Amino acid sequence: MSKNPPPGTTQRFESDRTQHKIELFDSTRERQTYDNLGDLFSIIMATECLERAYARNAVTREEYTSECNKLISQFRVAEKSALGNSMSTETFMQVYQMDCPRAEERLLRIGVPEQMLSSHAASDKTAITVAETAEHFITTMDALKLETTAVDELQPLLSDLMNALARLPETPNNFEPNRIVQQWLQKLNLMRAVDEIEEADSRQLYMDLDSAYQEFKRYLADKNKQSAKMNFCSHVGFFGMK
Repeated sequence: MSKNPPPGTTQRFESDRTQHKIELFDSTRERQTYDNLGDLFSIIMATECLERAYARNAVTREEYTSECNKLISQFRVAEKSALGNSMSTETFMQVYQMDCPRAEERLLRIGVPEQMLSSHAASDKTAITVAETAEHFITTMDALKLETTAVDELQPLLSDLMNALARLPETPNNFEPNRIVQQWLQKLNLMRAVDEIEEADSRQLYMDLDSAYQEFKRYLADKNKQSAKMNFCSHVGFFGMK
């Protein structure tokens, strides 16, 4: 029986011994760059999967909202670290052939989870939600007073405010504060994290938020009047039965 190796085996072994590991980077800094790009890629893909899962009712509303908020927050940090001034996220997605329309809409256009009207079952948390909403209004407006203009600083503040407004019970579909905050969120989402808004936009944003805050307080006053009226009618009805 021949002990000679099969044809081509020797050459393959020699080739294996001469193979070298191909490095994608020449320094620690370049490696960090690739890591940052990988983080951004995975966040976009995860957002796309989450949006598809929610559309198929594969995750609960609470799970979706919690994870979506987390991904949006992570996206802002990853976008700034990975891209900086080099390119936009849209260009990044084109370069790496990312077919993620839902993630693009959520991360770059809307900037908050899918909004859902609060139910009566959550009425016991209304007082907390109202306090949080007022706090987010004041915090965002104070940031503008302190001349905060960086997109990656203002966007999270507006996102938190939008989430709080969305949890308010029984707000009309055309609730003006929601429209104002959503409009500014969409504008900031079209900008890069490293960008800054101009002074004119900063002043306009403050004025719009102040208008929205006044409308929010009118909403609370109307709700208190309706509640007081219902309580009064309830008491009148009770005594009338005696």
